[in-house]
Parts: sequence; C-alpha cells; structure tokens
Amino acid sequence: MACEHVKVLPDSDPSPRTPRGCEECLAEGSRWVHLRLCLSCGHVGCCDSSPRRHATAHFHESEHPVVRSFEQGEDWRWCFVDELIV
Repeated sequence: MACEHVKVLPDSDPSPRTPRGCEECLAEGSRWVHLRLCLSCGHVGCCDSSPRRHATAHFHESEHPVVRSFEQGEDWRWCFVDELIV
C-alpha cells in the first residue's frame, strides 16, 4: 500500500516551531520520551511512548497526516492516516 499523503508535503521540512522540545510538554512542565515534527506546519510533539502523546493529539486536531522523527540521527516518517512508515 502506498501513502498518497507524502505527495502533498512541502518540498522541504518546515522549521520546527519549538526546536527545544514538545510544545505542549514545555508549556505544561511535563516530560517526553521522543519527539515528532509535523511536516505540514512544524509542530513539535511527543511520541506515543510519552505520557501525553502530543504528536498524535496534534494529528487528531489538525488532520496533518505525516510526521518525521525529530530525534538526532533519525529520518523516518510516519503517516497517521495510513498507519505506515513512509
């Protein structure tokens, strides 16, 4: 199965809105495990292994389908809609 959502992504990754960590966790004073960058708008949220799961919450609120790992040395992408690494 191919993911059609990658075809509508910008040519380059957006600048992270908060490069220091998960936007919501920083505001709440909570912690995260790993970070994800929304490839539609640059939102930085925490992964589903984190207690608050802000990257997935951002997808449900915004319907922005694809994130990439925001961890150093990782470059994989995930489509929430198709539930695929793309």
